[in-house]
Amino acid sequence: MSPEQMIKSAILAQAIEQEAVSIAEPVTKENIDELYEASSGEYQLQDFEMEFREGQVETNIAPPSSRHYESKSVATQMADGSWIGWTYWYGGGKHAEPESIDWMSEAYALACVEEQKVMTVRTFSKSEARAA
Repeated sequence: MSPEQMIKSAILAQAIEQEAVSIAEPVTKENIDELYEASSGEYQLQDFEMEFREGQVETNIAPPSSRHYESKSVATQMADGSWIGWTYWYGGGKHAEPESIDWMSEAYALACVEEQKVMTVRTFSKSEARAA
């Protein structure tokens, strides 16, 4: 599946799990686009899309910029363990609609290296001066 199809599959799986939609046939690479389109006809998937588009984690990949919106690169780990990333657009003021930007078609596969690190963090604050 393409990254876009993997996102659609994950959103459909969440919607099916929460009984927002029901699909009689198994989801495959060949039918995912058709099933997704049929299921999103009356906005049944809108809440699932909005939640999913925020991503699980923010990545260190530089996002594209826009003069009207803010953006960040986000990613989600899929059920098979792979990672998919995309640009999360937000902001833009009172009349903006960043959620209307087609983010799924711009999704991309990611390689993720996760490592544990031990760190020492020092936090300083001013203390009362001692009387001499």
